[in-house]
Amino acid sequence: MTVVVSVQQAVCIHRSPASEVVALRGADLTVEEGELVALIGPSGSGKSTLMAMLGGLLRPSAGRVEVLGQDIGRLSERQLLSFRNRDVGMLMQGPERNLLPYATVQANLDLAQLSARESRRDRRRRAGELLDAVGLPDAGSRAVRTLSGGEQQRVALAAAMAGGPRLLLADEPTSQLDHANGVRIAELLRETRDRWGTTVVVVTHDAELGDSMERSLAMRDGRIGTEGRRGERLAVIGRDGTLQLPPDLLEQFPPGGRARVVRRADHVELHPVPPDPREAGTP
Repeated sequence: MTVVVSVQQAVCIHRSPASEVVALRGADLTVEEGELVALIGPSGSGKSTLMAMLGGLLRPSAGRVEVLGQDIGRLSERQLLSFRNRDVGMLMQGPERNLLPYATVQANLDLAQLSARESRRDRRRRAGELLDAVGLPDAGSRAVRTLSGGEQQRVALAAAMAGGPRLLLADEPTSQLDHANGVRIAELLRETRDRWGTTVVVVTHDAELGDSMERSLAMRDGRIGTEGRRGERLAVIGRDGTLQLPPDLLEQFPPGGRARVVRRADHVELHPVPPDPREAGTP
């Protein structure tokens, strides 16, 4: 299987005159062609920063980020722009960041297809297929501002796919939608993969959307911590051997605590070690 995303020990540091914030702390990620992957986690966990790197909007401060065979850290600004226009579709949070509200739906799709390597006839055919796929086959002549929020988000998804990208990045695609429209967007993301073979990576706080993807990766403190796959949750081992436990185990294994690792013939056991009262400080 072709690897679409390869992130190795990625570090991102946001610097300003007053502060320095480490958003990614050696993140590792591999996404294969045609996968549906969700990045989940609390605000500040690094998931949006990682998404921005995959889209070529940020460069890693250290480590390596390769997307579709391109080393993001080594591309010039012109190359990054061409890469984004040609190979990556981006669905940003909120329809207003993706669409021109006073233009028609068709004009928005035409704009999104400017860099597409297809004839005008093929572009129009694809636009029609996309509007049909999102359930708005007759909306081409309508101004975006006349559509409901759910309709605008579906048009935004169509626009992100209009250029025929190999990778679709969606940032909180259901955050402003009701449950019914959120479910529809999740279905559309899967249909996008099934119909066009597009690899899909989403950032979300929506647990239901995360569960609907084939893989969900929980981020914590700038790293991938746990992975959900077909209903099973797995801890992810970092390159340095570190292991982030699922949050519901932190009561048994608090930060700074100790654990005994026992190797068995066919598995490894992890046992919490209670604090030694002799090591406690004396007032």
